[in-house]
Amino acid sequence: MSDIFSRIEHSRTADEVVQQIESLILEGVLRAGDRLPGEREMAKQFDVSRPILRDALKTLEARGLMVTRHGGGTYVADVIGEVFSKPVMELIVNHRKAAADYLEYRREIEGLAAEYAAQRATAEDLALLDGIVARMEAAHRRADPAEEGAIDVEFHHAVGECAHNIILLHTLRSCYRLLSDGVFTNRLVVFTVSGTRDVLLEQHKAIHRAVVAGDPAAARKAAMDHITYLERAMAEAERSGDWQRISRLRLRQRTDSTETSRKS
Repeated sequence: MSDIFSRIEHSRTADEVVQQIESLILEGVLRAGDRLPGEREMAKQFDVSRPILRDALKTLEARGLMVTRHGGGTYVADVIGEVFSKPVMELIVNHRKAAADYLEYRREIEGLAAEYAAQRATAEDLALLDGIVARMEAAHRRADPAEEGAIDVEFHHAVGECAHNIILLHTLRSCYRLLSDGVFTNRLVVFTVSGTRDVLLEQHKAIHRAVVAGDPAAARKAAMDHITYLERAMAEAERSGDWQRISRLRLRQRTDSTETSRKS
């Protein structure tokens, strides 16, 4: 995390340091769990005295944006993406309609994010996106559903960052937080359905191509088509799972009945 902080040009106060770090958190440059550089290095980057830096870090910690671990440094607190409280998350887990509503919401918001990304992505954004897609293709070749699922979320995170809209960015992060926290535990089942992995890879590449080409309409359509496909695939995976469960119960029941008949 070298050189992400800018030299403070005018009034070198703790407030200026606080404002800059807050902006980096809002813009998604600093993420939850990121460790800040040492005090000496940070003071040098900001070009402020160490007492001023300490005051700034204390203010950020008091606001719940930083946490200091004894002997272990200062970290960005896990506050971004906490739009859904724990009771609400438990409600979502326990009501199946919530999964459908979640995907319906994601279809619209990810369509918007992809559209903005195609309009606003910088060369650096596109380089980051290129790297993620390359890793996605490598994971696909290895046929590792867990890795593919993790990179899938990372890809959508990156598209949201390319949109350069703070509110959209953190709204999306709250959505993906539900995935990373395991609220929708059946999401990885989609990667095990025959043929689905190939389709998902191509859909992600279509979003990527549209963003790189700077085509907002195509990017929006590709993102929305992707979620529509996910809706169908998850429904199919769930239905197949129900069929398998019923088949197992039927087989067990008939096997038990046969064993009982033999004994009598």
